[in-house]
Amino acid sequence: MEDVLDVYQRPFNPKRVLVTLDEGAKQLLDHSRPPEPMQPAQAEQPAHPVREDYEYVREGMCSFFMVFAPLLCWRHVVLTQRRTALDFAFVIKYLVDVAFPEAEIIVLVLDNLNTHTAASLYEAFEPAEAKRLADKLEIHYTPKHGSWLNMAEIELSVLGRQCLDRRLPDVSKLTGEIGAWEQARNAAEKTVHWHFTTADARIKLKKLYPCILP
Repeated sequence: MEDVLDVYQRPFNPKRVLVTLDEGAKQLLDHSRPPEPMQPAQAEQPAHPVREDYEYVREGMCSFFMVFAPLLCWRHVVLTQRRTALDFAFVIKYLVDVAFPEAEIIVLVLDNLNTHTAASLYEAFEPAEAKRLADKLEIHYTPKHGSWLNMAEIELSVLGRQCLDRRLPDVSKLTGEIGAWEQARNAAEKTVHWHFTTADARIKLKKLYPCILP
């Protein structure tokens, strides 16, 4: 925990870009019958501009990776069919070669999922390429049951509330809606203002530390 908190206290360095990563999924749902417009007496609910039948049609699942650079006020969502080691590896390649090609090191904060290792790079690429990508990473893992330390999880929560809290029938629609959300949030330079420090943790989470007897 303290390792991640110390990383969050580092000053901005364009050569050592801080990126947090987390994964999510969305169930694709379509309407069983077309929605109907609200009647005048029902139009007092602006959050629900149409009336939807409670029945729906399942259209499968879509997975995605959230990559979030808080000090740059930048985030990007990578949609995938699954969340395998190969998918993770290609997201890392995107970060290294497309998102931050000028960075010497990507300081990566993520959870302890079994695919979140350099071994995934070797499953996806030739050894020389896998090592090139691995050498660009400085990985910091959140502790078990400590995923709340990952800023990307906060961005996933915002995405869920602002964009994914409705029926989306297919990947094309999902891609368009997430892309619009991402563009607007990046343009507004939204970020996470992290205040919890190591000193705070030693006070507020004292029970998590071992007791050293005199």
